[in-house]
Amino acid sequence: MDKHTPSFPGPNTISHYELANGIVVLVHENPHVHSVVMTGSIDAGSLFDPAEAVGLASFVASSVMRGTRRHDFSAIHEMLEGSGASLAVSGGLHTVGFGGKSLAEDLSLLLDLLAEALRYPTLPANQVERLRGEIITGLKIREQDTRFMAGKTFRELAYAPDHPYSRQTRGSVETIGQISLEQLRNYHQQHFGPKGMLLVVVGAVQAQHVLRLVEDRFGDWENPNQPAPPELPALAPFEEARRQTVVMPGKSQSDIVLGFAGPSRFADDWQAANLANSILGMFGMYGRIGAEVREKHGLAYYSYSRVDGGLGPGPWRVIAGVNPANVDQAIEAIRAELRRITTELVSQDELADNKANFVGRLPLQLETNEGIAGILLLMERYQLGLDYLHRYAELVEAVSAEEILSAAQCYLDPDCYALAVAGPEPSPGE
Repeated sequence: MDKHTPSFPGPNTISHYELANGIVVLVHENPHVHSVVMTGSIDAGSLFDPAEAVGLASFVASSVMRGTRRHDFSAIHEMLEGSGASLAVSGGLHTVGFGGKSLAEDLSLLLDLLAEALRYPTLPANQVERLRGEIITGLKIREQDTRFMAGKTFRELAYAPDHPYSRQTRGSVETIGQISLEQLRNYHQQHFGPKGMLLVVVGAVQAQHVLRLVEDRFGDWENPNQPAPPELPALAPFEEARRQTVVMPGKSQSDIVLGFAGPSRFADDWQAANLANSILGMFGMYGRIGAEVREKHGLAYYSYSRVDGGLGPGPWRVIAGVNPANVDQAIEAIRAELRRITTELVSQDELADNKANFVGRLPLQLETNEGIAGILLLMERYQLGLDYLHRYAELVEAVSAEEILSAAQCYLDPDCYALAVAGPEPSPGE
């Protein structure tokens, strides 16, 4: 690993700037390819959604490229298609994200259109209504999906109703149907601004040239009314298991989501929790859970675990798709693996194999401009330092089996959990 480390992006190859209005720009020059990738975010996610208008932030984010002061919907997409470029804006829980790709000589076009979309969208009524119909149709389709409904119900169980993590970023059929054009425009006016904006550019560009382009398009952007992200409500620990079943007639499969509120990416034990999750339900064919629940006992079509580790205490959960007749058996097998990882040290072989996987896959993630840009964005968002990639192997190798056990015990409990099951009518006695 050490021999590869100097080629990783680091303090000597990542240019880091902060504009006077607070926008942070990172540039990594990669002259070996002719393309350029741009990615970033602004602090305007669904954390700000009022309870009666859940999905508002996501709706706005999806609307901003439907027309701007200079170009209508057709013109925007004709310009992108004419140069073989792509650009998209989407809403998330904490942020509104954006990303695009083009030939290096078309970076100015990408930045022009991004600036128009973020700063000067017109949110034309006809396009907004068309988009509303598309969103509602998508939501209705998702409501017929057992995996989606299990995940939605899990969040409602795992987080209090006043916690933003309990809600769906895209909203519901009811809330999207009631959001007015005035609400969309007011949300944009209030929440879109430069404070907290991150912009990463990677490709066949020169850093100083990129900075001039960004400064020209965003340097005068101000929004004195832009609010700071709200504080997340405190989490109450689970005192017992919480279970809910969503009956979906006509389905042939049941989906299970069993989990907890997990660590944020800022938590001191994040890396230990991430390795614990890999051992539990990710490594190889989905770790211990895949080996026991799916392979050994044949109780699931798929089974794995996931720890989100975002800006707040996102979920740490086990997800499985099972034959409805196997729901209770699968749940007990999952709980057995949770009990094992919270009571026993992982073996040195397991630990070594998972560390090797973490370290070995990093160079593969950095083979493309997209991969580099995504990692640089995470490095800045979570304040990991420009030398993070150079330190990564050392950080992973430093995690001990005792720290993995401690992290698992901190967040996982085989007896107190949130459990959602979505599928056909339960069999008698379930």
